[in-house]
Amino acid sequence: MHCPFCRHPDSRVVDSRTTDDGTSIRRRRQCPDCSRRFTTVETASLMVIKRSGVTEPFSRTKVISGVRKACQGRPVTEDALAKLGQRVEEAVRATGSAELTTHDVGLAILGPLQELDLVAYLRFASVYKAFDTLEDFEAAIAELRERRPRPEECGPAGTPQVPVPASASD
Repeated sequence: MHCPFCRHPDSRVVDSRTTDDGTSIRRRRQCPDCSRRFTTVETASLMVIKRSGVTEPFSRTKVISGVRKACQGRPVTEDALAKLGQRVEEAVRATGSAELTTHDVGLAILGPLQELDLVAYLRFASVYKAFDTLEDFEAAIAELRERRPRPEECGPAGTPQVPVPASASD
C-alpha cells in the first residue's frame, strides 16, 4: 500500500476493525518513511456476470432499483427496500462465490421479496423464472396459496398466529 502523503511503497497496519455492516475491514496504517497515518477500507469483490458476458461489480443499488420497479404502486417503503437489498447482498456473499450470474442474483431476490409483497414477487418472478404462459402465472399463484396460512390460523387482523409454547404462558 503506497503512502498517500510521500508515496513510500510500504506501510504498517496499526489497527484493523470490521465495518458496522461486516462487509469490509477498516485498517489504520502508518508510513515507515514519513510516520503519517492513513485509513484504508478493504472489501472482498463480488462480480456479477451479465447475460451479455460482461462482468461488473455487484451493486446493492441495482438490486433495490430492480425491486423498486416490481413494487411500483405497492405499499412498500424505501426502508423495506433497503433491508431487502442488504439481505440479498448478505445471501449472495454467503455463497462464497466470487462470481455470480444475474440470474443467480435474481433468484436470491425472490425469497425476501415474497416475504415483503406477493404481488411484487409475482411481477419479479415472471421475469426471472421466464413465465411464458398464463399457466406459469397460475402455477405460481397456486404455489403461493398453498404456502399461505389458512384463515383459521390467522388472528383478527389477518396476521398468522404463532402458537405460544406452554412454558411461556406459565
